[in-house]
Amino acid sequence: MSRALDILKDAGSVAFFALLIFAPFLGVQLGDNNAGNLTLGARPALLAGAVALVFGARVLMRLWQDHRPTTQAAKLSARLKPAGRFIAPALLVFALIMPLLPGVPAQYIDLGVLILTYIMLGWGLNIVVGLAGLLDLGYVAFYAVGAYSFALLAQDFNLSFWECLPLAGLLAACWGMFLGFPVLRLRGDYLAIVTLAFGEIIRLVITNWVSLTGGPNGITDIPNPSLFGLRFAMFPGPGTVAGVFHITPHPWQRIAFLYYIILGLALITNWVTLRLRKQPLGRAWEALREDEIACRALGINVRNTKLTAFAIGAMFGGFAGCFFATRDGFISPDSFTFMESATVLAIVVLGGAGSQLGIVLAACVMIGVPQMLQSLAIYRMLIFGIALVVIMIVRPRGFISERRPTISLGKAQAISADLISQGKG
Repeated sequence: MSRALDILKDAGSVAFFALLIFAPFLGVQLGDNNAGNLTLGARPALLAGAVALVFGARVLMRLWQDHRPTTQAAKLSARLKPAGRFIAPALLVFALIMPLLPGVPAQYIDLGVLILTYIMLGWGLNIVVGLAGLLDLGYVAFYAVGAYSFALLAQDFNLSFWECLPLAGLLAACWGMFLGFPVLRLRGDYLAIVTLAFGEIIRLVITNWVSLTGGPNGITDIPNPSLFGLRFAMFPGPGTVAGVFHITPHPWQRIAFLYYIILGLALITNWVTLRLRKQPLGRAWEALREDEIACRALGINVRNTKLTAFAIGAMFGGFAGCFFATRDGFISPDSFTFMESATVLAIVVLGGAGSQLGIVLAACVMIGVPQMLQSLAIYRMLIFGIALVVIMIVRPRGFISERRPTISLGKAQAISADLISQGKG
């Protein structure tokens, strides 16, 4: 009886806050009278229905949590483990042949370019958040550094995309170390606040330094990448792909070329991350994530470990920013807001911190689903938001919540997320 009362009280409090939030939006309706003046009307039935729906959903969620087996996530992971060996190769094969499939619209290839960009950003941030355990809310700053580095170098020194790509990553890595030094002693929420402020500082600098970055107007005419010096143009001629290979120019060719560039960059990011995880540096990141005090007691240099995590993660963010600039041909401060950092962090959390495959699945959901639901107009984001809430209730530790140590004495055992209570570890 007491448990039932507790559930009802909890559902009632949630419904009360839902009433406060929904009242200005669902409970009030603007209209006009015959004279053309605006009128304010009430919609109590709609408001009551929404609050009742929230109350019922909260009750069902609490009942489901009480009767959910504690080992359900572990059993599900064990059942999915054999299939996981084939999911990654299957996704890789599909990614390689997708632009070459007959009948695939160019818009789907362009959507693949966007998804792969966020996969690369997610893998870069995963080094900082998933492996080193450092909560970074300003990752978009390195994304912006890479984009503006390429744009300015190409504009002032007439350098190509391939020449600027390593320079953009190097400059972003330097800014990552620059951020790492002031936050060496910060952890948790304090670290998140400082990194958030760093991201906003970078955005404000590129907005107000008009003489260098163009300010709010941004930078235009950013050069496209070339294929061994050949340009992708809509007319055959000397120095173009169509002219040299004697093929008919088509917009699909440039989109497919950009697709394979970002696919290659993402695969390099994944390969480097997996290799680093098996090196002493990667094991130091994992030790830092689990317990910083124990990490110090083991004699690990925490300062260098944090700086390398920030620098390497920022480097991949700079690579992605350089590609973003050449893909769009135009950049402005509006492309590097806090929402970009929040989106990339949501991909890492939704996929499962530390999981490479989970980030791929989360990026497909976070980026692909809203684009596919554009025909639903204003309701697509509502459906998408509800789906994310349901996913985080059912899988609070992400799609792939297991944590398998890279190095173990004896047989390696995966650590289930059920061993750590939500909000307590």
